Amino acid sequence: MSRSGYVEDCDMEQWALIRWRGAVMSAIRGRRGQALLREMRDALDAMPDKRLIAKSLDKDGERCALGCVAVARGMDVSKIDPEDPEQVAAAFGVAKALVCEIAYENDDDYGPVKPEGRWRRMRNWVEQHIISK
Repeated sequence: MSRSGYVEDCDMEQWALIRWRGAVMSAIRGRRGQALLREMRDALDAMPDKRLIAKSLDKDGERCALGCVAVARGMDVSKIDPEDPEQVAAAFGVAKALVCEIAYENDDDYGPVKPEGRWRRMRNWVEQHIISK
């Protein structure tokens, strides 16, 4: 299992999976989700070195997409367990479903991925999910 909580061998009932995907999409489209995605886009764009790591919010000065938002907010993530999506969601003020989806998108390797490629993929994912006003 990954920090997203997603597993490859999904033994979830079909109705539960449909409900979960609905929760993810609702969280993405909601006010708090859209605010986080806009904040994430700006934080990613502000990075001097366009590189993201996987499986951790912040490690040795490198960070994941959510870690970039934490830095922009001035948050101390040292006490946040990146493997606990409920704790991460509470810290960022968004739904657990959104945190899980972001962690999944950030961490999934889709084959060998360099940190620069991970940044480009996440920046594109964020942009695709921002709803124009």
